[in-house]
Amino acid sequence: MKEVVFRKAEYDYAVLKPSVFEMIDSICGSSIRKSMKVLIKPNMLLPANPEAAVISHPLVVKAAAEYILEKGASVQISDSPAVGLFDKILKEGGYNKVFKGLDVEFKAFKTSVKVDIGEPFGFIDISKDAMEADFIINVAKLKSHAQMFLTLGVKNIFGCIVGMKKPEWHLRSGINREMFASLIVRIYKAVNPQATIVDGILGMEGQGPGKGGTPRYIGRLIGGKCAFSVDISICRMLGIDPDILPTNKAAKDINLTEYDINITGDFKEVSGFVFPDQDRLVFGPKFMQKSLRRHFIQRPFADNSLCRLCGECWKYCPAGSIAHDKKKLYFDYEKCIRCYCCIEVCPEGALRAAETLPGKIIRKMLIS
Repeated sequence: MKEVVFRKAEYDYAVLKPSVFEMIDSICGSSIRKSMKVLIKPNMLLPANPEAAVISHPLVVKAAAEYILEKGASVQISDSPAVGLFDKILKEGGYNKVFKGLDVEFKAFKTSVKVDIGEPFGFIDISKDAMEADFIINVAKLKSHAQMFLTLGVKNIFGCIVGMKKPEWHLRSGINREMFASLIVRIYKAVNPQATIVDGILGMEGQGPGKGGTPRYIGRLIGGKCAFSVDISICRMLGIDPDILPTNKAAKDINLTEYDINITGDFKEVSGFVFPDQDRLVFGPKFMQKSLRRHFIQRPFADNSLCRLCGECWKYCPAGSIAHDKKKLYFDYEKCIRCYCCIEVCPEGALRAAETLPGKIIRKMLIS
């Protein structure tokens, strides 16, 4: 039976540090040995203040790093940000200040190696640093996700795909959420982190995972050896069926997880968590699907009062569905695959996912 630990926690380092130490010690402490090269993989989506709940809080990552250093191992902290320079994330996210004087290496993922993750994907490019580390501690963030519903432990390992390879995989998976979830699950299996800690002290609800989401205080750290079990347990904490999360369902379909989990510690169900709205991406006769998707399916839109036309969304859009003039953005909703990468990377929080007016009318007619 898999075990998952819940701990009450705050961003008070005097209180947080012993909680993280205890958690890592119980999960995998005996496996970390002197002279090991240990990789910590946080969520470093984009430059943001920790209070925005966009990134793994630097104090949680620091506590994990100090535990490893006390074991005599070396520490590398790495991710492949979706937008912005890695150094900018370290500065704006408070990492430089928090880690001052600590003997760790910060390094963006830049080089990949080919790894066979199984059918139907075959060999794909995954970070060389991740594949060659002696030990990996996955420090994720509890956030809503407009495309994948939530981003937790398993989804965090998708950050081991380097740079623009991430939107390339979004495009190849297209509108098929199930295929993309299967890809994420197989990447997680290939990278195989030995421990997962999810920073749920200040989580994110609504239209996450970027600055369009809303911080939500939860006050919990959640950890375990198996990120699938951690994610299932968090779904239970949030009061939802774990199979609603596509990565849980994808892992279940190929027998990578079990739902009989021993949950210990400070588990408490959270009420009223705001999840992102999600529509089916394909319905109706095949010859009508493109038109139906354009007019009836939830889609990204821009708040022109917030948008600065910085260009991050159209540079990152895997489908090339975003254009612009000097005043505003334009979306080609026939091309748009609803991956919501644009929402994820927007540094201003100017993009949202919203129902169309015809979609709202149909939904209300079906409900009434």
